[in-house]
Amino acid sequence: MNDPHASPFASAWRGLGGWNFYFLLKFGLLWFGYLNFHPLTNLVFLAWLLLPMPSIRLHRLRHWLSIPLGLALLWHDTWLPGPQTLLSQGGQLAAFSSAYLVDLLNRFINWQMVGALFVLLVLYLFIAQWVRVTVLVCAAMLWLNVINLAGPSFALLPTRETVSATVSTSAPQAENPAAGGLDDSAPPTNANLTAWLNRFYEQEKQRVTQFPAALPADAQPFDVLIINICSLAWSDIDATGLRGHPLWQHFDIVLNNYNAATGYSGPAGIRLLRASCGQTSHTNLYQPADQQCYLFDNLAKLGFKEQLMMDHTGEFGGYLQELRQEGGLQAPLMSQAGIAPELTSFDGSSVFNDAQIMQRWLDGRLHSSDARTATFFNMIPLHDGTRNLGSIKTADYKPRAQMLFDQLDTFLTNLEKSGRPTLVMVVPEHGAALLGDKMQMSGLRDIPSPDITHVPVGIKLVGMKAPHQGQPVTVNTPTSLLAISEIVSRVVDGKVFSAASVNLSALTDNLPQTPVVSENDNAVVVMYQGKPWIRLNGGDWVAYPQ
Repeated sequence: MNDPHASPFASAWRGLGGWNFYFLLKFGLLWFGYLNFHPLTNLVFLAWLLLPMPSIRLHRLRHWLSIPLGLALLWHDTWLPGPQTLLSQGGQLAAFSSAYLVDLLNRFINWQMVGALFVLLVLYLFIAQWVRVTVLVCAAMLWLNVINLAGPSFALLPTRETVSATVSTSAPQAENPAAGGLDDSAPPTNANLTAWLNRFYEQEKQRVTQFPAALPADAQPFDVLIINICSLAWSDIDATGLRGHPLWQHFDIVLNNYNAATGYSGPAGIRLLRASCGQTSHTNLYQPADQQCYLFDNLAKLGFKEQLMMDHTGEFGGYLQELRQEGGLQAPLMSQAGIAPELTSFDGSSVFNDAQIMQRWLDGRLHSSDARTATFFNMIPLHDGTRNLGSIKTADYKPRAQMLFDQLDTFLTNLEKSGRPTLVMVVPEHGAALLGDKMQMSGLRDIPSPDITHVPVGIKLVGMKAPHQGQPVTVNTPTSLLAISEIVSRVVDGKVFSAASVNLSALTDNLPQTPVVSENDNAVVVMYQGKPWIRLNGGDWVAYPQ
C-alpha cells in the first residue's frame, strides 16, 4: 500500500534500464585498454540518467535527449580523432578515392569486437532478470572516480611492467631515459609531466647546429641527398620481415633510436627542413623560425645548390606549399616528364617510378657543372591506400617495401660505381602503423605513438677515398632531427671523402641526444621514466595503453 506522506520522488527511482548495458560496455572496453575513460564526466552522465522524475513523459524525453549525449560521450572516451581533427582534415578526406574510403571503413569495423558485444548483450539480458545491475554499475562508477583521484600515475587498467608492446624492441633503445639532460625522476603526475614537457621546449630553444661561415679553401665538393620516405618505421620493417634486406647493410651509419617526432607528412617535412635548431612544438612549426634553423639554407650559404624531387605531385594536403612556406625550400620541383607511373596513390594520383627518378638525378649530377648540391627527395610508395596500377584494392605493404628497398639498394650501388662523392641520408617521415594498437586502427596516425615515430635512419658516404668496410656503425642513443643537421655540419667541408682514413665512430660521437617527444595537432606523446605517456587535446596525461 502506498504511503500518502512519501515524497513523489521516492517512487520515481526507475534505475538505468538499457543504459546499464552502455556503461557495462564502457567498463569492458576500459578494462582491455580501448578507452581514454573520463570518470567524472561519466559519473555526471550517470547521475543525470538516475535523477528521479515523477512524470513518465519527462522520463522518456530524457532518454531521447540522452541518446546523442551518450554517443558524444562514448566518442569522447575513445582514442578516435576529435572534432577539431576531423574538421581540419575534412578536405583531405574528401580527396580520398572511394575504394580507399571503403578499405578504411572495413578496417574500422572489428568483427571480433562486434561478436563480443553481442555476447555481452545476451549475458546482460540474462543476468538482469535476477540482479539489480544498476546498483553494480553505480558502485563501479564510484570506484573508478575514487581511484582516479590519485591522478595519471594510478593505473585504471591492468598494465604490464614493460612497454615492449608499444616500443619496438627489435632495435636497441637508449639506456638513459632522461636523454638530453632532462630529469624525469619525479612521479608521472599531470603537473610533473607538463612541467617536464615545458622544460623540454625551453631546452630545445637553446640548441642549434653551428655551420661554418664559409668553407675552407681546401674543401672538397660533394652532394647531399636526403631521401625522405613516407610510412616506414622499425615496427613496419619487423612486421614484414624485411630487417634482413641487404639495404640495411649497405649503409655506413644507422641511427637505431631515431625519433621522427610526428605522424604526418607535412609536419615531418617541415621538421626535417628546420633540423638545424632544436625541436619545437607542433604549433610553432607554423610560425616563422630563425634563419639559422633552415638546414638547406645553411647549405646554400656554403655554395650548395638546392634541389627538390618527388615521386608525386605534392598537391595533396598542400604538402609542397608547406615545404616552401614553412620549410624554406624554394627550389623548383625536378621535372617528372617521361617518368613512368609505378603505383596509384590513395587519392587517385600517380606515384612515379622511384628508380627512374633516382637515376635521372644521378645522370644529372654526372653531367652538371654544379660542384655542390643539396637535394630533398620525398617518396610515397609505402603510403597507406597505395594501389597497383589498374587495381582498386590497396596493395600489400611488403611487396611495395621490398621493391623500394631493392630500388634504393641498386641506386646506392650505381652511385658507388659512378664515384660521385655524395652524402646520402635516408630519413623516413613516420611509420605506416601497419599493426595498429589499442588506441588506433591500422593505418591511422593521428596519435604519434612510438611505433610510428621510431624510424630507421641510414647514412651512406659514397665516393670516399677510404670507404667504410664491414658492418654499419650503429648509434643507439636517442636522437632526432638535430642529429641529422649535426652530421651534415661535420662533413660539410667534404674532407671526409678525400681523407686517407676515416673513423666513422668519431664522426658519430657525441651526437645531440633528444628525449622522445612526438606531436600531431591534438596529441602529444612523451617517453617518461622509460614509458610512453599521452595527452590528447590538452587534457590529462594518461599512460599509453599496453
